[in-house]
Amino acid sequence: MKVTVLKNFFGDVKLILENARRKAYQSVNSAMVEAYWLIGKRIVEEEQEGKERADYGDYLIKRLAQELGAEFGKGFSVANLKNFRQFYSTFPDFEKSYAVRSQLSWTHLRIIMRIESKQVREYYLREAAEQKWSTRQLERNINSLYYERLLSSSSKREMLKKENDFEVIQNNHFIKDPYVLEFLNLPETPWPLEKSLEQAIISKLQLFLLELGKGFSFVGRQFRISTETKHFYIDLVFYNYLLKCFVLIDLKTSELTHQDIGQMDMYVRMFDDLKRGPDDNPTIGVILCTTKDESIVRYSVLKESDQIFASRYRLILPSEAELAAELERERKLLDESEKLNGPE
Repeated sequence: MKVTVLKNFFGDVKLILENARRKAYQSVNSAMVEAYWLIGKRIVEEEQEGKERADYGDYLIKRLAQELGAEFGKGFSVANLKNFRQFYSTFPDFEKSYAVRSQLSWTHLRIIMRIESKQVREYYLREAAEQKWSTRQLERNINSLYYERLLSSSSKREMLKKENDFEVIQNNHFIKDPYVLEFLNLPETPWPLEKSLEQAIISKLQLFLLELGKGFSFVGRQFRISTETKHFYIDLVFYNYLLKCFVLIDLKTSELTHQDIGQMDMYVRMFDDLKRGPDDNPTIGVILCTTKDESIVRYSVLKESDQIFASRYRLILPSEAELAAELERERKLLDESEKLNGPE
């Protein structure tokens, strides 16, 4: 009994110290990030005072690096001071955003500063802080065009048009196309078996949840739903607490077929009837496939349904140029489809 009590006591003390260290780190990080921003601001102000000299900015930073290096040691090189200047120029209102300052490290911010678009920068600032992305996850999401993939699929659906509470999806980017699952470490050629794909996802569930997006929790694999005479098994079932709905995922290691769409339509209807709670929004079904024919999409229930989606997935991390080209092809296909058939 005494041993158990002591273990609990030791655990409590260790937790106190760990929390204190974390708070101390966050406090120091916030203070240093603020200092870097203020230094950048001061550099810009001083440069503007001496703007009549074309080389004044370079001279100023070199002299400042010498002064700071002599008194404060490493960390204030010419390159770092230029980063501080860019930091202020890129985020002139950053000082007002305490939540972001306290949650993002200087490394996070240096990564985000490389993004040209202000709108995209703001997205990654907000998401990295709210979702507590590591710097590695942030860099991975930027390199895989996470934001652009969300916009691509959002524009296809024009974001859901329902006029009830379910339109919360409009404000929570949800479906991506394509999903990038390079972390599963599976080859694209030959394509793995569906069971192997499912097992790899379960083994890397945390990374898969990050790729899915915000608000997801895992419910089960090979989830059974039954009628009076038959059992059916859904590959993966999740619940999204932001959307307040179940999300069913069907894994395909081949091209999308109309049978796949019909099967998911049945799963969604059954789940709504048998499992959906009184406070839940309608169930969402996502078919993950290797490729899809736009004609099948156009002439199936996918065209009108706000509950069923089909997205491709990649098992390797394409280059930014490859992904950008892929998203551009999707946009052109959508434009052509709307010209022929009207907007989806």
